[in-house]
Amino acid sequence: MVNFADAISTHAPDAPAFISRGDTTTWGELRDQVAALRGGLAGLGVGPGQRVALVCANNWYFVASYLASLGVGATVVPLNPQSPAPELAREIEQVGARVVIAGPTGRRNLQQLAPEELARLEVVVLCGEASIPGSVSLDDLLSADPVDIVDCPSDTPAALLFTSGTAGSRKAAILTHANLKAAAETVLSSPGRLGSQDRAYGILPLYHVFGLAVLLGAALMGGSSVLLVERFDPDAALESIAHWGLTVVLGPPTMWAALAAQPGAAPDALASVRVAVSGAARLPVSVATAVQEKFGIELAEGYGLTETTSVVASASGLGAPAGSIGRPLTGVEMRLVDSEGDDVYVGDEGEILVKGPTVFAGYWDDPEATQSVLTAEGWLHTGDVGLIDDDGWLYLVDRLKDLIIVSGFNVHPAEVESVLREHPAVVEAAVVGVAHPHTGEAVRAYVVVGQGGAEENDVIEFVGERLARYKCPSKINFVEEIPTGMGGKILRRELR
Repeated sequence: MVNFADAISTHAPDAPAFISRGDTTTWGELRDQVAALRGGLAGLGVGPGQRVALVCANNWYFVASYLASLGVGATVVPLNPQSPAPELAREIEQVGARVVIAGPTGRRNLQQLAPEELARLEVVVLCGEASIPGSVSLDDLLSADPVDIVDCPSDTPAALLFTSGTAGSRKAAILTHANLKAAAETVLSSPGRLGSQDRAYGILPLYHVFGLAVLLGAALMGGSSVLLVERFDPDAALESIAHWGLTVVLGPPTMWAALAAQPGAAPDALASVRVAVSGAARLPVSVATAVQEKFGIELAEGYGLTETTSVVASASGLGAPAGSIGRPLTGVEMRLVDSEGDDVYVGDEGEILVKGPTVFAGYWDDPEATQSVLTAEGWLHTGDVGLIDDDGWLYLVDRLKDLIIVSGFNVHPAEVESVLREHPAVVEAAVVGVAHPHTGEAVRAYVVVGQGGAEENDVIEFVGERLARYKCPSKINFVEEIPTGMGGKILRRELR
């Protein structure tokens, strides 16, 4: 029996746990607040078997509501508080949530739901005034008598996280209490581990697995404090890191690129940082180099996905070569296989398969999708293509589902995009496969250019001088922006 909400039970009561909106909450205060909120939720009938949609930004409301909901045995469904009301309604309905807790941002969007959609909800908890008919105030629940944490079987669903939706329909991944515990333990045992003396920068969205299970989960179990940040601004980020002496900074490549591009940033702006990790999307070598040159710190890449709950490989603290995602972390089994399911040779590309205690339990109410990615032996098909070199370093090549096949030859979009970005006029690029009557598929590129623009033929010729002809785009579409999702991942389905 285990409940991940118990992770905070042993930390020093006077030590800082979270800084949110300028206020510091100690571990002792947090334990008391969460215990009272558990009592308030239990008094409303919230408990095991129910899904609680959590529509909060990175603030105290999220942390307290998350722990209290887990503590009463419910399954938490963290949702993007910036999502428009129709999307929130679809996701709430998809998982059958009848309980919603909304913070300041989520509350505004929740209030835009149609009356018939609100009528399906049994419990609505709002921060501040209970302005929706039938809702209750979270502040009022904090005055309830505390109740104990509910013990749960380790395989009880603790959280449902929607996948990023880069391909196909969005699915809710089931993360159990055992998954969350194993994920935190994996991070805490890694070379770039968090300790109780660390102070982390909490910009990663807590409705995303990188923020929820890696940053928050490790902090809850390890006792490190977190500065919770609701919106990213490069100048404010650099100021906060220096002011609070933050030691751990995790974020997507887009965040790191923005920090490195700040013209007025002092070289010692990140002097307090001992662990700097990029994740959620591929880290361009150019970004890692820019961070090293600008601030003198090593930016390592981590690799994981929603279905693995946590990081499964990381280069942090290993001195890995440029472009490598390091090695699998403790407790993670990994294989690289070909299309027939056989292990590939060292240096050959293969799909990454992962097995271990952090691998999710499946997709909510979708056994067919679950069976398509999980083998009977527990191996997860990640859909990512990688290779391991002679020295044992792991490299990501591309997404298997994004593979383009031209006249029988494999084309990895990431390779073409990397070359396109080398063109002096190209700011950003994305590549997709399109149907072709003779070659099966053809490569099409979408490109954002800087001032002065570029000619289509010049860009195609530039790529042709650097890659095999079958990898070259047959068409260049000049666009104002590339559609991206969480962490800067390219939304290829929108381009297609």
